[in-house]
Amino acid sequence: MSNYIKAQMFGNFSMLYNGEPLVAEKMHRDSQFNRLMQVLIHYSGAGVPKDKLEEMIIGDRDMDESHTSLRIIVYKAKQKLQKLGVNVDNMIQLEKGIYSLNPEIQVVEDAKEFLIAYESAELYDPINHKEAIDACLEQYLEACYLYKGEFLANYAGEQWVAHEAKRYRKIFKLCVEAAAGLLREKQDWKELEHLGNHASRVEPFCDWEVLTMEALVYSNQYDRATTFYADTIDSYLRDCGIYPSTKMIDIMDSLGNQMDHPIGILDDIQEYLTEHSGNFVGGYQCSFPVFRGIYQMTLRGMERTGQNAFLMLCTLVDGNGKLMPDSKLYDYVERFVESIRVSLRHGDVYTAYGNAQCLVLLTNTTRENCEVIQERINNRFIIGRQKVFIKYHVNSVICDS
Repeated sequence: MSNYIKAQMFGNFSMLYNGEPLVAEKMHRDSQFNRLMQVLIHYSGAGVPKDKLEEMIIGDRDMDESHTSLRIIVYKAKQKLQKLGVNVDNMIQLEKGIYSLNPEIQVVEDAKEFLIAYESAELYDPINHKEAIDACLEQYLEACYLYKGEFLANYAGEQWVAHEAKRYRKIFKLCVEAAAGLLREKQDWKELEHLGNHASRVEPFCDWEVLTMEALVYSNQYDRATTFYADTIDSYLRDCGIYPSTKMIDIMDSLGNQMDHPIGILDDIQEYLTEHSGNFVGGYQCSFPVFRGIYQMTLRGMERTGQNAFLMLCTLVDGNGKLMPDSKLYDYVERFVESIRVSLRHGDVYTAYGNAQCLVLLTNTTRENCEVIQERINNRFIIGRQKVFIKYHVNSVICDS
């Protein structure tokens, strides 16, 4: 390619001209130059009608004489392109009311390549034809890996961008599901794990983790699957403060139940199950999925023993009793969790519930003892005149049967 512009539209926007950055580092990301180039690159084949381009670039902004404003924007863009090293005459053209880039410049856009790969995959009929299946899968995977995040993510406020982003998200979902189906047929668990990791990274908190979990289970990587399951639940809670969907949990649990551990000797199994941290002071810390299982087991045990149990939620708050922003939590979280751990009894269980909260399960105790534990935690956590405190909520664990 002698003269070409290569644009990344998925995730972070960038432009290269003949391999060199086309936009200066200090250029404001919301500049009219950027918006103009994004539109012209994205519609480089057919171009954009003048009235449509005015709507996309100027929109509802308070600008007089939109026709004149657009001509000024285009004129300044041409000047900027020359300063940035694009030595092509009449780089932005207007013919018969259509704005377009000079056809002498070859445009390479990831979004366009993504659509080509998807449409190519859709043309194949892979039924009972190995070569067609492989070719179809290759195109679906190419589309999946071209998608590196939402279309022009930093410009989602633009109406045309939001419309395109929605369309590409839908196609990406179709590609991932189709590719995953073909990988299952081939039992290519390594590639399925790679696909699941990629999908989870570029479209987080959309339940794509089930693909990774599936790949780990069916490739007999049970230790990794167990760790991945716990880490996934914790990350949902920690990073965005939500619990994964019921559908995702059900699938992950179902996959976990399919783990086929090899036949073992009881002594070896017991050794594997035994806690070896060496630090038995205070309560038992576990991931949220494990905490959930212990809670459910406690409920069952109460049917027989009749013992009391309490669930306590500890939350970091400021001096006004309000939740603290994540930027101010860093100095307190470690001491917050450690204060809880050493204040609990040996048989009590706790888990992190997001960045600023911990759940504690207290068994065989009374509500008065819950207050004693809260006082212990406060004595260890509160130092001097700090204006960060812990708010407590306690519910009795009630057995319904």
